[in-house]
Amino acid sequence: MLRRERERAALVAVLRDYERLVLLGDLLELRHGPLRAALAQAEPVLRSLGSAVDEVVVVPGNHDHGLLRGWLERRDSASLGLQSAVEWDPREALGAVVESLAPARVRVAYPGVWLRQDIYAIHGHYGDRHNTVPIIERLGAGMTVRLTGEPEGGPVRAEDYEAALAPMYAWIETVAQMGGLRGSGGDGSFQVTAWRALTGAGGPGGLRRRGLVVGFPAIVAGLNRIGIGPLRADVSAAELRRAALRAFGEVVARLGVPATHVIFGHTHRAGPLPEDDEGEWTTPAGSRLLNTGSWVYERGYLGDFPRASPYRPGFAAIVGDEGPPQLVNLLDADA
Repeated sequence: MLRRERERAALVAVLRDYERLVLLGDLLELRHGPLRAALAQAEPVLRSLGSAVDEVVVVPGNHDHGLLRGWLERRDSASLGLQSAVEWDPREALGAVVESLAPARVRVAYPGVWLRQDIYAIHGHYGDRHNTVPIIERLGAGMTVRLTGEPEGGPVRAEDYEAALAPMYAWIETVAQMGGLRGSGGDGSFQVTAWRALTGAGGPGGLRRRGLVVGFPAIVAGLNRIGIGPLRADVSAAELRRAALRAFGEVVARLGVPATHVIFGHTHRAGPLPEDDEGEWTTPAGSRLLNTGSWVYERGYLGDFPRASPYRPGFAAIVGDEGPPQLVNLLDADA
């Protein structure tokens, strides 16, 4: 608790040097329990953030997609485009978030927001539609498309991605309001445990692990046969990074994002870092990608050297009046 308070104070002190804070998705965790609990846990942090800057821009992601529900139900048939202004009712969860961010001016945009004429930012969850690693949300999107279909040639609008992904988000959030699935752990632990077992990084041992490793390619092949793919059985750390970048690059191309730089998050893997291949972080159309990583302590991904891990919390993108966005870690000095 003391470390959290110290980190929050350090973060607020850093933010006072900036005019605007963009919260790029997953501001609340609406999948692990009741909405009221998520709001109560977030409120002290939101109030600290709102006191530190003049303006806050909220861009919902997949874990807080429920913040958009009232607005999506009320809005007309106008296209979402690359940036739509989200209106809220003070009685809704989004209204409570905005109130907690006072005294800062708050605006909410979805699916993304233009930070400059050449810089676009979006949470990045649309990439799950194209990811070739069989993560849970990729499988859910594949199943939805298999059952309901999508435009010939694949998604080309934000609405197409919403149709493939939003039903899964709504189901997960509804289950969370009812107390969650038994044995789920409430923290994504199943997916992390499975990945560690498949890669030899931990998790189940002995016969269970060997059975999972041997059977996994057959499972992936079966999913491809029934039309859930295309998927690959490679779940190495390098392929997790490459697959996520390929998938998000596909989103940028399909949505026709005319930006020199595109900032996203979602995958929890910050970059590009100094040791990364710059080519992996450039889309075929030439847009440069930047990922702000994760602000969650997920020990399963941090490895043996957490302070050097690209999955460690604290990364942010600094956007000036000109020049490319800069990836920094705001918590490293406090480590």
